[in-house]
Amino acid sequence: MARCEVCGNEYGMTFEVHAQGAVHVFDCFSCAIHRMAPICEHCRCQIIGQGVEADGKWYCGAHCSRSDGKVGIVDRV
Repeated sequence: MARCEVCGNEYGMTFEVHAQGAVHVFDCFSCAIHRMAPICEHCRCQIIGQGVEADGKWYCGAHCSRSDGKVGIVDRV
């Protein structure tokens, strides 16, 4: 059994996430989100969806990027 790197739970059905050359082990999606999701530079929420990137910073959406002074960012629907 492997151990979740967030909560420490030993679980027979953990899963690995391979990202940027590192391997992370989690026991559930909420632990994976807690560790892996970027944080919006403006409102500080965890970005679970696609989000937007502007000048190397991540935002949860176009509204937050514009509120932080970025221009030309639009949400797509």
